[in-house]
Amino acid sequence: MVTRVRSTYDRIAPVYDLMEGMMERKRMHKWRALVWSKVEGNTVLEVGVGTGKNFPYYPAGVEVTAIDYSGKMLARARKKAQIQGIKVRLEQMDAQDLAFPDNTFDIVIAICVFCSVPDPVRGLEEVKRVCKPGGKVVLLEHVLSANKIMAWLMNTVNPVVSTLMGPNINRRTVENVAKSGLKIERVTDLTGIFKLIEARKE
Repeated sequence: MVTRVRSTYDRIAPVYDLMEGMMERKRMHKWRALVWSKVEGNTVLEVGVGTGKNFPYYPAGVEVTAIDYSGKMLARARKKAQIQGIKVRLEQMDAQDLAFPDNTFDIVIAICVFCSVPDPVRGLEEVKRVCKPGGKVVLLEHVLSANKIMAWLMNTVNPVVSTLMGPNINRRTVENVAKSGLKIERVTDLTGIFKLIEARKE
């Protein structure tokens, strides 16, 4: 499953920014700024850096490590970081098996990532493990709609969407965060399917 997801994102890497351009201009740029305004502490892990869309929102004076499991997405992120003069440590890594010691980061951030992680609860457990005690986790994720008709439609088309584009559009990420053992502090409903989830490692 990991290999399939990686190959999907490797395939779409050259056109990824173009594919999401309209959504980026309409809403995502505001939501990215909101997410990164939540940063606490000095050491940050960004899970699923992709092509580096969050680089302009990195706060000054923090040490950011950013990972992705697609080598081709990372290649574009490295080029973008060089052009934009962004200081970031970029690593190719699976969110389900983070190669960091326990209690490493003050905060972990991910934007539209846990829709693509094959085992999202396992990935979130890894996020919890590498987060320091008392550290924060901030996620922006699209989730299964509470509307029954919309949920049925999302479940119906999900196999096609996930195969062609990577993400699963029917994840229950708020519930998955709770299952991982993180303590949910706040869930902000940005739209019917986009949620800002703030949690903490006790």
